[in-house]
Amino acid sequence: MSVSILYIGYTFQTPEYPERNNMLHIFRKLSLIEGGSLIILLLIAMPAKYQFGYFDIVWLVGMIHGVLWLAYVTLSLTVSHKQGWSVVFWIMVLMASVIPFACLFLDSKLKPEQVELLVSER
Repeated sequence: MSVSILYIGYTFQTPEYPERNNMLHIFRKLSLIEGGSLIILLLIAMPAKYQFGYFDIVWLVGMIHGVLWLAYVTLSLTVSHKQGWSVVFWIMVLMASVIPFACLFLDSKLKPEQVELLVSER
């Protein structure tokens, strides 16, 4: 369903994304955000704790990363069923959530799948 948004005299049309494509799009974005939180945790918060004595930053960044990781795992299960991923591919997706910078590799693997869905369902 397409939605029109009226903003100060201009009308913007949101594209019609099928549900499968929209879920994959949301998962790709969440994957990048979660991967970024892991990188911030490992490269900023942990050194700040152990080298400079800022103990509170790890708790805050760790809590944010934990919530994002739980959302990542939950959404990966949903998307894997909708997309028909194999169990091996889903385990690789889970592994990408704990390896720094693997989110970029995962995004490059999922982007062609999303483009293919968009083209096939139009």
